[in-house]
Amino acid sequence: MTTFALVGAGPGLGLAAARRFGAAGHQVALLARNAERLDGLVADLTTTRVRARGYTADVLDPTSLTTALRTAAGELGPVEILQYSPVPRTDFMKPVLDTDATDLDDPLGFSVKGPVTCVQAVLPGMRALGRGTLLFVNGGSAVRPHPQRAGTSIAFAAESAYAAMLHTALAPENIHAAQLIVPGAIRPDAEHSSPAALADRLYALHAERDGFRHYAEPMAD
Repeated sequence: MTTFALVGAGPGLGLAAARRFGAAGHQVALLARNAERLDGLVADLTTTRVRARGYTADVLDPTSLTTALRTAAGELGPVEILQYSPVPRTDFMKPVLDTDATDLDDPLGFSVKGPVTCVQAVLPGMRALGRGTLLFVNGGSAVRPHPQRAGTSIAFAAESAYAAMLHTALAPENIHAAQLIVPGAIRPDAEHSSPAALADRLYALHAERDGFRHYAEPMAD
């Protein structure tokens, strides 16, 4: 058995993705800061016979991320699929002219150092398996910077560059890196951007392994 590791587990997209990958036969490792929330998500997944465990970790704390992912691999099996999709904090979204250098510390830690830490933690296991998938989920500001959301625009662009380099560098090793851009809000009633629809799309990116950047729906003009 191999593991689907979800960084940024929550009751929306995170839970839907865990259900989708769990239904395909993967064990599920849920990473988030809130242990009580993790317990609730694990209980929900257990009712659908998905084997899941929660691991407390903070994306701004590299040591906690590395420990959680290595522990999950030891308890559940090697991580074959990593999904990095934590929700950015609202204070990352200040106007560009009100953003100074220190305002970028946490956004870059969240969207660059966090993903790098996670990839480094799971890459040895993927190489041992001879396969793997790295999934990055970002908002529209990753490809179209928004002057009122400077922190996330800058950090998402850097995350995109890192993920794109992984896509090229790891392809010869049968490890696929892909990015899913969700331009608008994730809503239960959205045709293409509901949690369930996005989970299906993420599973398709893993299974089909076609290209790097994908869009949940077209970007608005």
